[in-house]
Amino acid sequence: MALMNRHLTGIETLFVPGDPRFAHVSSSLVKQVSAYGGDVTGLVPDAVRQALADRQRG
Repeated sequence: MALMNRHLTGIETLFVPGDPRFAHVSSSLVKQVSAYGGDVTGLVPDAVRQALADRQRG
């Protein structure tokens, strides 16, 4: 992907790896866990956790 970005645009792509402790976490997974009433504390910032909870109350 980085090579194609450079080829097409001349822009260098920089990949910044995340913390390996959270490699299993994705936005889809967090939304699904939250939708089924699971606790996502520690996986997302408090503001995101609250927004997901508010979304559930709809």
